[in-house]
Amino acid sequence: MEAKKLIAAFVVMFVVAAGFSQETSKKAQREQNRIEKEKQIEALINSKEFVFEATQALPQSGKMIILTGSSYTVTFHPDSIESYLPFYGRAYSIDYGGDGGIKFEGKPDDYKTVAQKSGKGYDINATIKTPKDLYKLYLSVSPDGSATLMVESNQRSGISYHGDIKKFEVAKEK
Repeated sequence: MEAKKLIAAFVVMFVVAAGFSQETSKKAQREQNRIEKEKQIEALINSKEFVFEATQALPQSGKMIILTGSSYTVTFHPDSIESYLPFYGRAYSIDYGGDGGIKFEGKPDDYKTVAQKSGKGYDINATIKTPKDLYKLYLSVSPDGSATLMVESNQRSGISYHGDIKKFEVAKEK
């Protein structure tokens, strides 16, 4: 009888120890994944070559709009920035029959990257002058890659977008 109790106690201790060990390794793996993601985001920011992909639009005078379907992006290159974003809000002066979005490609006149004071993310400010407008971009990136982009324009009311930054992938031709 004593032997059965002793064996049962060893089995219970083994199961508890294995469960605790597995939980510890899961926490360690999550921490390792978080650190790896932060390093990837830091490398993207430092390379100045990444894509902001918008998932939500927040116009100044309206409710949040979930962006589905098309890929709405701002592509950052070391020497240029290209935008393909929808616009919801008031336009002060635009060409009749325009496409209605915030669409441009140009070399930034001013481009600054600053690590946030908390050490948890980055702020990127850029100014792009096109023949028809002047755009000021304010991108705030968290260590996990989520980001908020605020766009100011001379021709339209300001608008914000939430989304993620990702590695720039070159499209392959078939």
